Amino acid sequence: MLDEAWDEWLRNSPLGSELRIWCQEAPERMRRVGRDAYRERLAALLSAASARDCAAAGLGCTRRLDRVCREPLVCRLDSSEPSAAEEVPRFEREGPVPGACGGFHGFWTDFEVHVWFAGRGDRHRAVFWHDMAASAVRLWVDGAVVGAGAFLDSYGHWLGGRFLVVQAAGPDDHPRQTYGPGLLCTGIVSVLIHDVAHGSTRTLVPGPHETWTDPRVVLSGGTLRVYATPEALSADVPDRILPAESPSE
Repeated sequence: MLDEAWDEWLRNSPLGSELRIWCQEAPERMRRVGRDAYRERLAALLSAASARDCAAAGLGCTRRLDRVCREPLVCRLDSSEPSAAEEVPRFEREGPVPGACGGFHGFWTDFEVHVWFAGRGDRHRAVFWHDMAASAVRLWVDGAVVGAGAFLDSYGHWLGGRFLVVQAAGPDDHPRQTYGPGLLCTGIVSVLIHDVAHGSTRTLVPGPHETWTDPRVVLSGGTLRVYATPEALSADVPDRILPAESPSE
């Protein structure tokens, strides 16, 4: 049962109250409106919800993905700090902390959702819907569909509160491509980067001599540095150094 300490918050947040209902009554709501309509409504709610709405709705948080917020007396307070996503490339803030965690997760029988906040005042958020039955992921950033038709991972991370980085299935014609279990299936992967400042998306596809088995992207000054693996990042040996502003911008 959700902690009653969130009740006061929900009384003043109609959106949070609706989100809580759609999360708690997922099977019944999906049966009544259909799977597609349920997915679109839940994504719309999560795209508009605050971090505290997500906590009050009973989603798991950065601290513990598999259980509801255990520190509502702290997490329901107003935050005076900027999002940790502006300072830390691969991690969101972890509670207990005023304003609640920076990431939230919901798990059901055949689907799961992940929400990652970024930017000062949590003004940006990425919403991932992972349909396990279809082995497919859909992504919304600030309410807009991103990466439609791509085979995406179900997680991503923010850089500088501006760039969302998500791994995607790699090219079939890569000379070192392999296949195996997992959501993406490909051993060599591509990288999708969405820029919320311009609402633009680019997908980086590894070339024949780029072995991106677990690529990492780092924002350094005005550039995005792409590393093939965590080991390459540790050694500071990037495969590519790109301007943060894409050529069309």
